[in-house]
Amino acid sequence: MNDEKAIKTTIQTYFDSMNESNADKVHDAFHPHARITGYIDNELHAMTVAEFADFVASQQPSAKENGETLFGEIVSLDIAGETAIARVRDDYLGLRFLDSISLLKSDGKWSIYNKLFHVEGHVD
Repeated sequence: MNDEKAIKTTIQTYFDSMNESNADKVHDAFHPHARITGYIDNELHAMTVAEFADFVASQQPSAKENGETLFGEIVSLDIAGETAIARVRDDYLGLRFLDSISLLKSDGKWSIYNKLFHVEGHVD
């Protein structure tokens, strides 16, 4: 699999993790040392992968079980060797997020190493 396709697969795993409230998929998509950081209502949130995975798993029933349609898109992707930067937009918990994610290829596997999120607004 080429790097672009592998990165898109990792990003889709990230989207699926939230849609399915699946902690294992969070751990599959993110590097163990990753951080998830951003503001919601002017309050800074900073989480480890384990904290984010627990949060995602706690959203029950999942969006998928509720019959919600998954929205997630890759806005841009720039690959430089064993690193990449992507901007992705996704809906989660009634909010539209614009995420800036950095990815790292380690041992032949692409994973999200950092996620900065911005809330664009509420989803109608």
